[in-house]
Amino acid sequence: MSANTRPPVGLLSYETLVHAVAGAMGSVTAMSVFFPLDTAKSRLQVDEMRKAKSTPVILAEIAKEEGFLSLYRGWLPVISSLCCSNFVYFYTFNSLKKLTASGPGKSRPGKDLLMGIAAGVVNVILTTPMWVVNTRLKLQGVKFRNEDIQQTHYRGIFDAFSQIITNEGVGTLWNSTLPSLILVLNPAVQFMFYEAMKRKAGKGGKKISSAQIFVIGAIAKAIATTATYPLQTVQAILRFGQYKGDGKGGVIGSLSNIIALFFDRIKAHGVLGLYKGLEAKLLQTVLTAALMFVVYEKITAVTFKVMGMRSKLKQ
Repeated sequence: MSANTRPPVGLLSYETLVHAVAGAMGSVTAMSVFFPLDTAKSRLQVDEMRKAKSTPVILAEIAKEEGFLSLYRGWLPVISSLCCSNFVYFYTFNSLKKLTASGPGKSRPGKDLLMGIAAGVVNVILTTPMWVVNTRLKLQGVKFRNEDIQQTHYRGIFDAFSQIITNEGVGTLWNSTLPSLILVLNPAVQFMFYEAMKRKAGKGGKKISSAQIFVIGAIAKAIATTATYPLQTVQAILRFGQYKGDGKGGVIGSLSNIIALFFDRIKAHGVLGLYKGLEAKLLQTVLTAALMFVVYEKITAVTFKVMGMRSKLKQ
């Protein structure tokens, strides 16, 4: 390959692929461990008639009414979506990181934030249809307190895609895209704080322990989640497809529907209604993100170490 046709450094590099695979594997591992907490969060966000309770009580209630395995309902589509989503996000983020490594920029946290936003936009556009489908499958067949919610009947991921496109139009697969685009601030803020705290912890060449990575990842995610949770509630309702609003759909959804949803939620439950399920969300996302970063850092470190040893042996 000539110098003129060589791809940009970082865009198609081995290192970037390792980061992407490690990020995907880390997220799959962490989500599998804490999946019941995501189940509790989804029920609280969508089922408005369910009174806010502590997460352990809600989990016990679901297990009693619907069986223990219902806590893992929708695991496959969620894990599939999460794997693809984090692969895209980590690949894009680390590609941009390598491309801008030698460029100017005094504010490294500011650069991390911008790269996180760019990676988030790419991720949202490519993976929103998968998240719409997995939200439907995760909430299919559950016992809602709100009797107005219509039950769906999908036989799996591909059947869900087929039914949604046939009955509701292909644009429905991008429901919640607008709040999702705004919510790219969540992982962007998370990565900004994570990278900043990791740089500080490793200052002077200090080795960062797994315990430190866990705490840093937890703090970064807690800040990002609390700041953006109201939009995450709106996002979940739009993905589930029960809110029709003014009937305007389209690829980016309707801004008026988002605003209406905010006011409807506040009118029915007060401002705190926008934070319903936050306890479960914080438990799930903070613990999941913390464990994800530990697995991610371990996989990348081991992979680069092994490949480095092989390179030396070949020389």
